[in-house]
Amino acid sequence: MIRGVSTEASRPAQALRVLAADEDETALRRTADLLSRLGHDVTSFAVDVSAVGDRVAEADPDAAVVVVHRDDEHALDLIAEIASFASGPVVALLDGEDAEFARRAAERGVDAVAGRHSEAALQSALELAVQRYADSARLAEQVGQLEGALDRRAVIERAKGVLMERHGVDDRAAFELMRSHARGRNRTVVDTARSVLDGDALLPDQPDG
Repeated sequence: MIRGVSTEASRPAQALRVLAADEDETALRRTADLLSRLGHDVTSFAVDVSAVGDRVAEADPDAAVVVVHRDDEHALDLIAEIASFASGPVVALLDGEDAEFARRAAERGVDAVAGRHSEAALQSALELAVQRYADSARLAEQVGQLEGALDRRAVIERAKGVLMERHGVDDRAAFELMRSHARGRNRTVVDTARSVLDGDALLPDQPDG
């Protein structure tokens, strides 16, 4: 959920490389000055949606700030384009409260919104956005690790089933067979399991009876 930020903000503990995007040159300079006064390194430009991808890729900012004027649709398109290319969070600066725009902007990739005339609000929004982005990145990494662990577990379970059928052994014996084989060849159990699924018998087939 996106929420506006209006609390007092101090000077940033860490200066950010911030891309400021605005279709209005005069408004862009004001936003760039605001960010500079907060101690951030500003890459500012007036932009249209078709050009933003290249500019974001070139600047590779820590965060991006999009100033919203009357054309909400243009701003939303700009936000979506920046979010798809940026390796950091996106903040939208509004003239006032606009819960509906905030909701739509969140769907396009905005991480925080703030009033565009307040240094404190802008700094708080940047800090919130950076924290949320970092939290999301950690969560994505954890999910990826969990999915990887589940995939590895599935490979091992499938390989155990193959060995149980092939050698007439139980679940524990099939796993011990893979573990022993892996240790003897300085491999992981999951690599050994993949070899089993690729046709490696590990042991000669035992005769019936």
